[in-house]
Amino acid sequence: MRTTQRRLHRRILLTLALLFLAVPAMAAEGMGHGATVAYIPPVWTILPFIGILLSIALFPLFANHFWEHHYPKVSAAWLVVAVVLMYFSVPSDVGFGAAFGERFFSTYEEYVAFIILLGSLFVISGGIYISGDLKATPLVNSTIILIGAMLASLIGTTGAAMLLVRPLIRANSGREYQSHVVLFFIFLVCNIGGALTPIGDPPLFLGFLQGIPFEWTLKLTPHWMFAIGVVLVVFYFMDSHLARREGLAKPTGGGAPIRVQGAWNFVLLLGVVALVITSGVLHIDWGIPIGSLGVIDGTSLLRDGGQVVLALISVAITPRVVRQANNFNFGPIKEVAYLFIGIFTCMIPALMLLNARGGELGLSGGASYFWASGLLSSFLDNAPTYLTFLATGMGSLGIQHAVDMTTHSVASIQILEGISAGSVFMGAMTYIGNGPNFMVKAIAEGSGIRMPSFFGYMAYSMLVLFPVFVLVTLIFF
Repeated sequence: MRTTQRRLHRRILLTLALLFLAVPAMAAEGMGHGATVAYIPPVWTILPFIGILLSIALFPLFANHFWEHHYPKVSAAWLVVAVVLMYFSVPSDVGFGAAFGERFFSTYEEYVAFIILLGSLFVISGGIYISGDLKATPLVNSTIILIGAMLASLIGTTGAAMLLVRPLIRANSGREYQSHVVLFFIFLVCNIGGALTPIGDPPLFLGFLQGIPFEWTLKLTPHWMFAIGVVLVVFYFMDSHLARREGLAKPTGGGAPIRVQGAWNFVLLLGVVALVITSGVLHIDWGIPIGSLGVIDGTSLLRDGGQVVLALISVAITPRVVRQANNFNFGPIKEVAYLFIGIFTCMIPALMLLNARGGELGLSGGASYFWASGLLSSFLDNAPTYLTFLATGMGSLGIQHAVDMTTHSVASIQILEGISAGSVFMGAMTYIGNGPNFMVKAIAEGSGIRMPSFFGYMAYSMLVLFPVFVLVTLIFF
């Protein structure tokens, strides 16, 4: 079976490599003079995106064994269907490269950066083993989740999630009810917690790159505190009820102190954060041009290459016994990589339609932007969704520069707050709303926790998060 899996992985990697090699070829097709075509794809080109979402939702319910062994093939199949439909949607006088070339280039550039960031944080955090007498009481669980939510804005939602999910799972290993702990961890650590700084979540970092001041996101502190506080209180009472139901005894003696192994990896984590910040303020006037599609700039190469180097250093300096204690394996990051290459590709027409038609949604005020950016970020990549609505808001107010959204008027500030909070908060509404969501799910399932299905997760998020977001709207917008 391992040989078969290795062959499957090689085939998937070969397919992806061919796709990446095909991108430069698009530059020569219909774009030899650097022309850009404002092509709007037909609505039916989003069918593969709907298909891959339904596959992620339904296969684990009705064909779980097939899904566990063949989900890379399913993702690759939808990817191919998406490319074929996009190809046949383009008029012959336009050309596929002219219509989709730049979008493919930017999408795969974002995908590579996305996977390198998640992969480096996954590898480095997997070299940190936190042991000690952690008893899975409601207070301890709530404290760990709160610490993670606060760390999310300092080292990113991915960094905080990868650092604390394993200690949390180990603490709850003796519990009868465990999945709800992981779900609330995803809600708060993987998503809502990252709203206070551009480091916390990719959309806010893109806003920083557009010129929004680094400290501006601190304006979301009241929204952050309210959402974190309410969801954490709900979790505490739910966990307390389930603990009583399973007869969880009060913690008793042992008292083994908390011990951290592989502590040097904390320095490497900070190195990843430093590289991300540096990429936002340092601009290297050098890059690798890919035809007329764009340029892989030196800043991105420095950031992504540096992250890979830090991950390799972590592998070299971390004793193997530490990773074994963490039950570390590359399964979760492989699952994210295989599924999200399909998701990223299939969402290309949806994002192009959103870019072209977003201004026709009739949005006005922070509340409408909060819900529009949030609900779409639940299913689409929240980073380009954020940029689309930022551009829409700027256009509606006649603003030329993103920084002016922070000073133009009360209306512009409310719109920017709505876009920022919606893009970050509502990534928690689905498993695919943010990269760490799926990775935490995979780590939990690898530890033997039976996680809810795609729709089961959405049932939790609708019951817990939807009312909270309604309250956020009423209080702050």
